[in-house]
Amino acid sequence: MIKKLKALPFKKIFKWSFILAIFSSSLIVSSNYWIIKSTASQLHTDILKIPSNNVAILLGASKTLRNGSENLFFKYRIEAAAELYRSGKIKHIIVSGDNSKKEYDEATDMENSLIALGVPDSCITKDYAGFRTLDSMVRCLKIFGQNNITVISQKFHNQRAVFIGNYYDMNVVAFNAKDVPDYFSLKVRFREYIAKFKAVLDLYIFHTQPKFLGEEVKIKI
Repeated sequence: MIKKLKALPFKKIFKWSFILAIFSSSLIVSSNYWIIKSTASQLHTDILKIPSNNVAILLGASKTLRNGSENLFFKYRIEAAAELYRSGKIKHIIVSGDNSKKEYDEATDMENSLIALGVPDSCITKDYAGFRTLDSMVRCLKIFGQNNITVISQKFHNQRAVFIGNYYDMNVVAFNAKDVPDYFSLKVRFREYIAKFKAVLDLYIFHTQPKFLGEEVKIKI
């Protein structure tokens, strides 16, 4: 009798933990499906077919990995942004990244890499407070005054960025940078499933705002 009484709480805990896990998984899958399907028509891989915009936002990534090797996510995003600029599909690029530490500056790394590929520094604006994709997109609208925008990142990241832009009634299209091989990006892609779910929570439940806003910045084109 004593053994049965001790076992009962464990069974209840297991049961409700299992139900919670199924419920949470369903929410994550549903959020990912919603974001992917609702943004599909706004993502482009053909540079000839993507609509032109005066301004693009290049979403940040670290230039190198922790082991010091080249980060292909960064490399391919830079190449995509430079290609869009050279093709005349965009005229100006906001490089939005994390600069929360003095020694870590995604925006400046992106600017320097774009200049190396022929984009004039006069056509680049740095956003040092792009700590998250939500911050980058909202600041693009509220700080830099850009409602018509081209987002540049890998496809899985563009889906979430465009979804955020749609929530804020922005006129958004995205150009998909070259995909990174699966063996290189499995961890990132797994995190993205959670990030898409969190984006839905941030927008529709918590109404999360950027960490920093500040004064408006005029972009000269």
